[in-house]
Amino acid sequence: MPASSAPNRAAPPDDGTRQLLKWGAWIVGTGVLAAVLLETVLGGFTRTGATTNTGWFALIVVLANLPFGSLLLGLGIAKWLRNRRIARGR
Repeated sequence: MPASSAPNRAAPPDDGTRQLLKWGAWIVGTGVLAAVLLETVLGGFTRTGATTNTGWFALIVVLANLPFGSLLLGLGIAKWLRNRRIARGR
């Protein structure tokens, strides 16, 4: 007899939810960090763009990472909620 009193449930298969959540959070975090650095250290930006060369690089990172990371994170959250709903139905 097993030591725990919990019912014997098989571990859910790895469907990539954890990876989506982890990498989505990392990519969004990188974009936020680049935005903060752009505003504070790298000279900020105006209506015409960044004011320094490294500011332009940070702006490119922000504009690439925030949308992509948000989509990845949103998909991970949706899968996590779906998995919770399926697990409750069992």
